[in-house]
Amino acid sequence: MKVTVVGTGYVGLVTGACFAEVGINVTCVDIDKKKIDNLNKGIIPIWEPGLEPMVKRNYDAGRLHFTTELSSVIKDTDVVFGAVGTPPDEDGSADLQYVLGVAREVGQHISKHILMVTKSTVPVGTAEKVRNAMQQELDKRGVNIEFDVASNPEFLKEGDAVNDFLKPDRIVVGVESTKAEEIMSRLYKPFTMNGHPVIFMDVPSAEMTKYAANSMLATKISFMNDIANLCEIMGADVNMVRRGIGSDSRIGNKFIYPGIGYGGSCFPKDVKALIKTADENDYSMRILKAVEEVNESQKSRLFYKAQSYFGDLKGKTFALWGLSFKPKTDDMREAPALVLIDRLIEHGAKVKAYDPVAMKEAKRRIGDKIEYTDDPYGALVDADALMLVTEWPEFRMPNYEVVKKLLKNPVIFDGRNVYDADFMKENGFDYFCIGIEKK
Repeated sequence: MKVTVVGTGYVGLVTGACFAEVGINVTCVDIDKKKIDNLNKGIIPIWEPGLEPMVKRNYDAGRLHFTTELSSVIKDTDVVFGAVGTPPDEDGSADLQYVLGVAREVGQHISKHILMVTKSTVPVGTAEKVRNAMQQELDKRGVNIEFDVASNPEFLKEGDAVNDFLKPDRIVVGVESTKAEEIMSRLYKPFTMNGHPVIFMDVPSAEMTKYAANSMLATKISFMNDIANLCEIMGADVNMVRRGIGSDSRIGNKFIYPGIGYGGSCFPKDVKALIKTADENDYSMRILKAVEEVNESQKSRLFYKAQSYFGDLKGKTFALWGLSFKPKTDDMREAPALVLIDRLIEHGAKVKAYDPVAMKEAKRRIGDKIEYTDDPYGALVDADALMLVTEWPEFRMPNYEVVKKLLKNPVIFDGRNVYDADFMKENGFDYFCIGIEKK
C-alpha cells in the first residue's frame, strides 16, 4: 500500500513518519519548497520528541519520501491524507481553502480508485465539500473514476505526538463505504494489534468527534480556572479541591490543573470553530462561549497579580521562565506568554525570558520586544520578580538560594502551581500562585 500525506506540519509529518515506521511506503508533500529541501537534508521543521530520529531512519530506509509535486505521486497512491492547516477566519470559522485545494488537485490527477482521507480538523460537512471538489475536477476531465472520502481526525498531543500515534487511545474513522472501511482497517492494523480500538462511524460523526473532544478538555480547564479564582477569594486551596474532585471516577484527575489558560494550535481554534458552526445553524454554544471568555481572561492572571503587588509596573523588570504554550514543544500559537508579555510591556515593564526550546520561535513572533537569556538564571539578574509561565521539568527544582540572590526582590508569580506555597514562605519568598489565597 502506498500512502501520500499532504502537509508536513505537526499532524502531517508525524502521520507520515509513523506510517513509514511500520513499513508503509509514504510520500509527504508540501508546497513549501524550503521545508521540503530541509526535510530531504534531515532538517526537521518542528520540535517534537522522537520525531527527528524516526524521520531520518525511515528516509534512509527508503520508506519515507518528500516532494513539492503532488501530481507526481498521485497516480501510484492508494490513500491520500489531507493534513493541511485550517486556520481560523476572522469570524472564528475554519478556513477550508487548503483542504479543498488538495481535494481539487487530487481530482485533477487520479487515474484509479483512491481513498481521500481528511486528517485536518474540519467542521461537520467538510467531507461532502471534499467529495464535490474532487467530482467537479473529474467532470471537467470528462472521466468517471471511483473514489472514496473518509474522515480520520487526529488526537495527537504536542510533545507526545509520536507516542500517541503509535499507541493511540482510539482511532476514529468516518467512512461511507465498505471498501473505505476495509482499506482503513488494513492501514491501521499494525497500530491495533495491542488492543487499541478503531471506532468506525459515519463521516459527520467523526468530524464532530474531534471538535467535541477538544472542547470538552478545554471546558475542564476553564472550569477549574474559574474554581481556582473563586478559591482565592473564599480562602480555599484549589490544590485540595482538585484532589477532592479528581478522585471521583466520573470526573477524573486529568485536565483539572489550574493555571493561566490553554493555548496551542487545537483548543482555541477548535472551540472557536464549534461556536461558529453552531451560530451558523441558529444555535448558541453557551457553555463554550463562557469557556473561551474564562480562558482569555486567565491569560492575564499573572499580570494582575503583579500589578496588585507592585502597583505601577513602569520600569519594573520581570523574568519569565517558559514561552511555549506547554512543555515539550516550541509551539507558541495562542500561548499565554504572548498575552502576558504584551500586558507587561504596555504598562512600561521590561521582560527577560528563557525557554529550553521555544526562544527561536519567540524571536520569530515578537522579535526584540523582550530580552532572551541563555539559561534560566540569566533571566533573573536584576529582575524584580520571577514569573513561571510554562512548567518545563527543569524549572521544578531550582536552586532557591541562587534565585533569591539574583532577584532584586524574592517574589515569584507561579502560573502553573509548580512550587509548594508553605515551602516558599518558609524560605523567605513572596509567593503567588493560582487558586490559593496569599497569606
